Amino acid sequence: MKKIYFLSTCSTCNRVIKELNLNEQNFVFQDIKTNKISPEQLEQMAEMSGNYESLFSRRATKYKSMGLAEKKLSESDYKNLILSEYTFLKRPVIIIDDFISVGSGKKEINAVYKLLNS
Repeated sequence: MKKIYFLSTCSTCNRVIKELNLNEQNFVFQDIKTNKISPEQLEQMAEMSGNYESLFSRRATKYKSMGLAEKKLSESDYKNLILSEYTFLKRPVIIIDDFISVGSGKKEINAVYKLLNS
């Protein structure tokens, strides 16, 4: 399976999609704003990435406005926050078979690029 969870209004997600030359012929695209992540999808991502915290974005504007930076969050908190607010998912999330890439860092994007071009 090849799938990307992204936000269509996110310029970083769009840049990554363009950089990696991802298209709907090769990947299933899921815009997390218009097609919310299901608990099962999030659970699969957490199993692949190691935990829910690895999927959580601390850059989301609600992270600071909700005062979450001052709180000690549990795995259950990360899970529930991501399910309740799409902006808490670190993106893009790219799944290629049993490989997962979370976020837009150089290391993550290079790993996807290598996998796609091997």
